[in-house]
Amino acid sequence: MATQISAPPEPILPASNEVLLVASGDSRPSANETCWPAQADMESKLTAAFSAEGTAVRRAHPYDPETRHGFLSSQRMGMDVFANIHPQARVVVAEAVWQYSHHVLPGLRSHRGPILTVANWSGQWPGLVGMLNLNGSMYKAGVPFATIWSLDFTDDFFLRGLRQWLANGRVEHDASHVRPLDRAAIPEPEAAVGRQLARELQRRKAIMGIFDEGCMGMYNAIADDELLNPLGIYKERLSQSALAARMRQVSTKDARKVRRWLDKRGVRFATGPNPETDLTDGQILDQCKMYIAAVRMAHEFGCDLIGIQYQQGLKDMVPASDLAEGLLNNPDRPPVASEAGEPLYPGQALPHFNEVDECAGVDALITNRVWCALGLDPSTTLHDVRWGEHYSGDGIDDFVWVFQISGAVPASHLVGGYAGAVSERQPAMYFRLGGGTLKGVAKPGEVVWSRVFVEGGALHCDIGRATAVSLPEEETQRRWAETTPQWPIMHAVLHGVTRDQFMARHHANHINVAYAPTAAEADRALAAKAAMFDELGVAVHLCGRVNLE
Repeated sequence: MATQISAPPEPILPASNEVLLVASGDSRPSANETCWPAQADMESKLTAAFSAEGTAVRRAHPYDPETRHGFLSSQRMGMDVFANIHPQARVVVAEAVWQYSHHVLPGLRSHRGPILTVANWSGQWPGLVGMLNLNGSMYKAGVPFATIWSLDFTDDFFLRGLRQWLANGRVEHDASHVRPLDRAAIPEPEAAVGRQLARELQRRKAIMGIFDEGCMGMYNAIADDELLNPLGIYKERLSQSALAARMRQVSTKDARKVRRWLDKRGVRFATGPNPETDLTDGQILDQCKMYIAAVRMAHEFGCDLIGIQYQQGLKDMVPASDLAEGLLNNPDRPPVASEAGEPLYPGQALPHFNEVDECAGVDALITNRVWCALGLDPSTTLHDVRWGEHYSGDGIDDFVWVFQISGAVPASHLVGGYAGAVSERQPAMYFRLGGGTLKGVAKPGEVVWSRVFVEGGALHCDIGRATAVSLPEEETQRRWAETTPQWPIMHAVLHGVTRDQFMARHHANHINVAYAPTAAEADRALAAKAAMFDELGVAVHLCGRVNLE
């Protein structure tokens, strides 16, 4: 006799004046517990804003007194919560923290009701970065959604968007700053450079070394092979356990050579005696071993660029990868030789894409090829789009972004270079075994910014211009205090792109940046880079004021 399997009861559709709230969190319990008060405060203000519009907010998952937070902390937990949400319910994803998008993406992919992502305008943990990552993941997945952000959820911009979403499930944003590339507008010298480099890449293919794919649930950071291979880019999937094992084969003598090189160049290491809270010499030595091991593994597999995940797994085995990442992205870095004494990548950057963001890796590779061809310093990095505020004074009257990332920032991007850099211990909340960053203030200058992303099953690239500006010391310190003071910081003014235009359009939590000596050379580099992407079949979008003349 066949066993009767009863179907679970259908979830109840919420009332017409009710929305359900979910909050994706970290996978690290210490981060979720520490960040919960900020999330609770944000949800309280958001609930009050909905209430003023006659709509009740109900959490779809409760606060857990045992874990001391109310976040979705795993993919399984997120799936189970969405199994009890009616597919047509109005869902708000509220983020005041960094979050792992795969905790909620499975539920959102199958959801059919209106979805709104919301973040508080704060650099603290930060919800803006988490929301942008989730947004980019949903763009890639083809999930319709609306998005909005606010400092305190009482401003006209937020309330206008909230009312639109409550009325029709959409929020309209200004995207007039974006236009498709007109290849005929690219000057022929730069177009020729781009075409030649694209053909060279497709003829002599490049290898992207990936130490464990899918970091931190960043679905938007994975570029499928079917999209990369036509460009001439192929993945070498490597293991972080192999990297940790290879670190054990690096001699202490070789690691100390890297440390002495950094000491001679003026890097200051803020060390202390307690490994639980301080940066120690032992942690630094392990980071130097990781740097050497990464270069040697990249050479053995013939990699043109690499990405280290440093999250789940590696974080429980070795100190942070951030110091190594910053060194790799700079042609001026401690020399590394094979065990046989062969110099590896001498005088070259070995581009590293932080957090295994493969889209940023594609961008870094193209930037490296174009900048080298033009005789420019190819040092490049990706930053989190962390936060920002308008600043008036000292010749500046503009919105100044805080771009900030824990690692991958080359010293050549910092005021004073290596001598202007300090290495401080990573926050224990995220990095239990410590390790230092390469911290400093980004030098003022002309910048090309960009982001490669996946949408509609195809690769795209947004590209524009920016200026890194110098702010007074007290303002820099204030901004560091509002974000993560251990991490390098860039004060950036985007050309012709407002705060809200950028937030509405950007398909990722990361942004790639590279310098040029002058505005004219930055314009020229942008044109050649756009031409190379276009020749490779990537859809290029110019953002803001871009001069192709």
